[in-house]
Amino acid sequence: MSKTITRADLSESVAQRAGLSKAEATRLTDRMFELIGEALMSGETVKLTGFGSLQVRARAERIGRNPRTGKEHIISPRNTVVLTPGQHLRQTLDDLKR
Repeated sequence: MSKTITRADLSESVAQRAGLSKAEATRLTDRMFELIGEALMSGETVKLTGFGSLQVRARAERIGRNPRTGKEHIISPRNTVVLTPGQHLRQTLDDLKR
């Protein structure tokens, strides 16, 4: 079973590895996520070397289907964040499969 890593888990890991207090690490990680969010909301692409790129993409209106009932409905247009994994992340994930 896979474990979900939370923001608190990330902050604690940063605190341990960087020798910071939990409060300092929490402020640091929270600010990092704020900056990423602000960049995405202003239409910028966020490139995290070794991890990947985050960017906002527009999704067009489309017809969806309720898998339980089979009834069709319209899904409204929206923006979504897309992660394009970097080469290092792709390689690491590929190595896990082997």
